Amino acid sequence: MNYITLPTKRLLLRQMTPDVYRHAFENLPDDALKFFFGLNADEELQQKKNTWVNGLTTFNKSFLYFQLLKKDTEENIGWCGFHTWYIQHHRAEIGYVLTNTSERGNGYMKEAITEIVKYGFEKMNLHRIEAFIEPNNTASLKLAQHLGFVKEGYLREHYLKNGKMEDSVVFSLLKTEFNPIEITPHL
Repeated sequence: MNYITLPTKRLLLRQMTPDVYRHAFENLPDDALKFFFGLNADEELQQKKNTWVNGLTTFNKSFLYFQLLKKDTEENIGWCGFHTWYIQHHRAEIGYVLTNTSERGNGYMKEAITEIVKYGFEKMNLHRIEAFIEPNNTASLKLAQHLGFVKEGYLREHYLKNGKMEDSVVFSLLKTEFNPIEITPHL
């Protein structure tokens, strides 16, 4: 399968769509799936399989995200993209994580997310990108503000994480507000 990739200075951003998932799950053995998705344990692979079996899209909602691959090694260090994409409303919720914790603090997410936001507005025809961030996640709060996201409010007990309801700070960025020239990743 040919994958759409976006290059940045240090990363290759490999596009992940429902079609890519279908191809992977129908053609790759478990060890290859773990490598492809950047998973370390059999339990993580089973969780990914369960997500696939239970369905990734509905008639009006989908996802599109990118794996973060280091250019020099093609090691999968995380993902960034739109996990809740309301196609007919031209809006999506952005999510991101560095699964390789040893790479945190090196500016990879700032480098990736700038391209992903640009892609969302230019290629996906998004009008609005939303971010829901845990109030104590200082790094994510700073990243959203750096990109020009505007704080809109606070949602109480919005997400279930590890069996506990957690709050979210709501941010948004409109297409008319985004200026990638003003964003200078500190690499």
